[in-house]
Amino acid sequence: MGLFGRRKTTIGLDIGSGLIKVAVIDHGKGEPELTKVAIAPLLADAIVEGEIMDPGIVADAIRAALSEAGIKGKNIVTAVGGRDVIIKKIQIDRMKEAQAREVIRWEAEQHVPFDMESVELDFQILDPDADDLQMNVLLVAAKRDLVENKIRLMHDADLDARVVDVDAFALHNAFEVNYPDAMMGVVGLVNIGHEVTNINILDDGVPLLTRDIALGTRRFREDLQRERGLSAEEADELLQGYDRSPHLDAVIESRGEEIAVGVERAAAFLASSTRSGSTMKAVYTSGGGSRVPGLTEALANRLRVRVEQANPLQRLNVRDGAFGSLVLDDVAPLLMLPIGLALRQVA
Repeated sequence: MGLFGRRKTTIGLDIGSGLIKVAVIDHGKGEPELTKVAIAPLLADAIVEGEIMDPGIVADAIRAALSEAGIKGKNIVTAVGGRDVIIKKIQIDRMKEAQAREVIRWEAEQHVPFDMESVELDFQILDPDADDLQMNVLLVAAKRDLVENKIRLMHDADLDARVVDVDAFALHNAFEVNYPDAMMGVVGLVNIGHEVTNINILDDGVPLLTRDIALGTRRFREDLQRERGLSAEEADELLQGYDRSPHLDAVIESRGEEIAVGVERAAAFLASSTRSGSTMKAVYTSGGGSRVPGLTEALANRLRVRVEQANPLQRLNVRDGAFGSLVLDDVAPLLMLPIGLALRQVA
């Protein structure tokens, strides 16, 4: 799940339930530069709750997105996420990385609720230069089927997955580049997608906990149709617009509460499991749902912390013409994950 090297450009591919999102970053000029963005819609129900129902349709959509944007590279970075991925900070006896790699599977058995024969494991030593007898290790486990299915999908789309990352780490990469001053203390990253909201809690810049909620803009739209009597087109117009409305405020009150409770539970679990008395100082939202008018304010009022829509272009160089005919303000909130993937340099 981690290959690192010096390829000049990286193509980050984010396969969402509603949209295919691609970001290309050039690493050849010192500072990373976003050179191309592509976004393509997916047919309804091609992906349901993160599970690919029709690989052929999804592969076709990926090829179409890359072709329309004129992206010719075949080597991409993509990611997996969801309940079949476990991220956990553990402590083990201090040793060299090579030794740790030999014992990490045994250590993981104590912490991962999966059959060890069916998972891919990776880890990072968080304090390699400390003198303590024990060291902090960030352990990542993903079910092998999840990784293999993603690689198979890339093959179907005539692509080569050079790196299969984890969603939470990609979001962290993009956030760290754009918000370096927020890397202290406990902060929440909340990526609100079409069907799933991904909650990541960072402590001093380390992503220590990730949780998924089966709630996204699709549920907002369905509520607007069912409870407020709007058509699908009218609901989408409100969700993708810039103005608040009584219809939208009514839906946000209930659905925003669900997201806020998810954030609170994740932060409380981290605080209890790490015994750190730190409270969350801010929440940053991303994904298409972060654009819903009034949602940021509702979350801030409910969580009683600063809530801000994260901008994946805050400190990132952007080449002229990178967005083509896309409207930057409309698509920027969608790009935190694909930009995070493309920020990886791969072999």
